[in-house]
Amino acid sequence: MCSKLFALDIGTRSVVGIILEEQNNNYHVADIIMKEHKERAMVDGQIHNVLYVADLINEIKNELEIKHGPLTKVSVAAAGRALKTEQASITINIKNRPIFTEEDISRLELQAVQQAQGKLIGHQDDSSNHYYCVGYSVLYYKLDGEEIGSLVDQQGDEASIEVIATFLPRVVVESLLAALKRANLEMEAMTLEPIAAINVLIPSSMRRLNVALVDIGAGTSDIAITDKGTIVAYGMVPVAGDEITEALSDHYLLDFPVAEKVKRQMHTESTILIKDILGFDQEFTKEEVISAIKPAIKNLAEAIGTEILRLNNQTPPKAVMLVGGGSLTPTITEELCNVLQLPNNRVAVRGIDAIQNLTKDDSIADTPELVTPIGIAIAAKKAPIQYMSVTVNEQIVRLFEMKEMTVADALLAANIQAKQLYGKPGQGLSLTVNGQDIFVPGEHGSPATIYVNGEIASTKSFIKNGDTLEMVEGKNGQDASVKVSDIVDQALVKKIKFQNNMYTIEPKVFVNNQKVVFDTILHDRDKIRIETVDTVEEFLKVTNNNDLLDYLKPFFVQIDNKPVYIPEFSAKLYINGKPGKLQYPIQNEDEISIEEAVQPTIQSLADQLDIVLEEKIKVIFQNEEIELHKVMKEVLVNGSIYQPSAKIFNGATIQLIEKETQKWIFQDVFKFSNWQLPTHFKGQFHILKNGEAAAFDTEIFGGDHLEIVLIEQHI
Repeated sequence: MCSKLFALDIGTRSVVGIILEEQNNNYHVADIIMKEHKERAMVDGQIHNVLYVADLINEIKNELEIKHGPLTKVSVAAAGRALKTEQASITINIKNRPIFTEEDISRLELQAVQQAQGKLIGHQDDSSNHYYCVGYSVLYYKLDGEEIGSLVDQQGDEASIEVIATFLPRVVVESLLAALKRANLEMEAMTLEPIAAINVLIPSSMRRLNVALVDIGAGTSDIAITDKGTIVAYGMVPVAGDEITEALSDHYLLDFPVAEKVKRQMHTESTILIKDILGFDQEFTKEEVISAIKPAIKNLAEAIGTEILRLNNQTPPKAVMLVGGGSLTPTITEELCNVLQLPNNRVAVRGIDAIQNLTKDDSIADTPELVTPIGIAIAAKKAPIQYMSVTVNEQIVRLFEMKEMTVADALLAANIQAKQLYGKPGQGLSLTVNGQDIFVPGEHGSPATIYVNGEIASTKSFIKNGDTLEMVEGKNGQDASVKVSDIVDQALVKKIKFQNNMYTIEPKVFVNNQKVVFDTILHDRDKIRIETVDTVEEFLKVTNNNDLLDYLKPFFVQIDNKPVYIPEFSAKLYINGKPGKLQYPIQNEDEISIEEAVQPTIQSLADQLDIVLEEKIKVIFQNEEIELHKVMKEVLVNGSIYQPSAKIFNGATIQLIEKETQKWIFQDVFKFSNWQLPTHFKGQFHILKNGEAAAFDTEIFGGDHLEIVLIEQHI
């Protein structure tokens, strides 16, 4: 059995009525009537005078009823030019929060869409429910300022998202309903003009491709884009066929209706006769006319191409389909290819011949202008948009069902702010640590819990007519609570082993110049100063070993006003068994030890410096070994005479005084020998050195054999 479909395409300049016969998914265009508005009853796709539009609808309905019988129900479309498109971005702090999930991203997208809705109406209030969100697409995600493919399982400090969302004013729908009611028609189904054209030209199987559909009308060009199996964006530019008509009018001095006829002649005639407002007749070739309006064609292509790129995240689609009367503009496909940098075979004009399973009456012209009216009738049958009612937190909400509706759509319609989807974050603390400002955030709020018919759901869960939704707000996060121990890095606390004793060294902490313990609770705007123990010297000070600081200084003395350093007499410092210095850094679990210094005597100091204080030689005198010695240098320490065996302290002032400088002679042995001439000796003696004759002033050396031989005189 054949069923009849009645559809109306209510446009800015005209209203088109169409009778479509449907049988077994095959469609036949039985009749089409188009009538122009007598008054300016439509502005930008919205009915401004319901009475005038209702009268025109009634005229078309009455004419069609004469041929096709009573018509009581009709399918209509909201004009694509009535759609409002807005971009918005949202940025949130995600520091120290769990990694992102799909649900987190969905809620962030919802927040961005509401931001776009707020920008559209100029302020945030209950009037936001005067718009239906008919779709949105994400332009980009950013993590810490860098664009990223997905936020799922990501962590960082800051996450951003920008969306482009499309809205339909409710007043457009309400005015359509009012006009139909006055014409005694019941709205059987509703769709959007871009959806209507897409449904007949781009079936679901093709929507996985990134394709743009452009309906170039008289005053506006409507755009819809498909990708990944769905319609991802809608848009509109306020330039279309009238732009070309005005260019012809300006160039050739033509009245607007005359210019419109000239524009249409370019599709059928190679030579065009033009009569201007001054009454002159002129004849031009088609190529000359096209050349004259080339700037206007480029301007139209530039406007459409730029909007396509904006809606498609600055990426050219795989292909572009053009419908509507303005799509017949000469060279428009080539110019659009140039703007989008697409091959010439990727932009094409599509007529009703491209609609599958469609036939038409022979009297109906095969033109792209009829794609949208036919699409409205077919889309209203195959994919009608209806109202659905759901309850959100005991509030009844009516939704304009343009796609599979989700919880997010219901929340938007119920004007539930996205910020309610999360508990408020706790208050943070601003602190200054060693001159550097830091911020300690409060605890993140927990997400709200969403129920659909008592079952836990997400913002992307699908809903149906009559569903009951409940949103339980999440808990607010705790305010930041910080102790000194939370600020002090545990790496600053050191365990040091010193001389086989274990020490735990903690940094000193001052809050607002007052020394505090680690359990002290910090408050907003506190100034914290942390003094750490980083060197051996600092360690000895905090462990009350200040006396070792001088002890570990290098051993030196001032000799005749010159400093002389002698490491051999210095105490030795070892860090983990290796030589170190007081200024060396220390780390956790280091082991420090000190090897005691050897306190030198005057003599050991002189030996170390190769200074001869006393000269000694040994000789054999009268067959007895005798050691001779004499002071070469006298030592004054801090002004007092010191013996060679006396101990000397670090930093002492020493003065060396030269003493004996004469050579050793024979008679020097008598100072160190007990030998004497016999008391009653009378006679002569001989002085011998190594068996050779010598005298008392003969120079002697160590190892010499000295002898006095007595020769007694006998009487």
